[in-house]
Amino acid sequence: MFISVTRLRVRSFWFLPGFIFYALWSENQAQNAPGNLGVELLRDAKNAFWTKTAWQDEAAMRAFMMAMPHRRAMGKLANWCDEASVVHWTQETADLPDWQEAHRRMAMEGRRSKVRHPSEAHRDFRIPAPRI
Repeated sequence: MFISVTRLRVRSFWFLPGFIFYALWSENQAQNAPGNLGVELLRDAKNAFWTKTAWQDEAAMRAFMMAMPHRRAMGKLANWCDEASVVHWTQETADLPDWQEAHRRMAMEGRRSKVRHPSEAHRDFRIPAPRI
């Protein structure tokens, strides 16, 4: 199974309504996407948001990622966020990892996504553990 974890930090309160709108729309889209095996979201401290998704394979995840409305949301994130990162891996089961494992994988194996206004933490790839 293909696991995808993202962490996004919204850089301003002004972007939160639009971000939350697209996050909920994308969550619904993911839950109904072919090949999706699980979705979980976490609103963390300081306007940070985590996602965990499980997919039958990478192709199913990429098809979801490039479909609307998720594709439209991705176009806004570079301006809305000052921190963004992603990590993917494969595993035998479709079980979503716990948040501690998601954080460990992100810190050890993840990569930055492009943002236009990077924070110092983004530049240094410092990712605080999620507060559950």
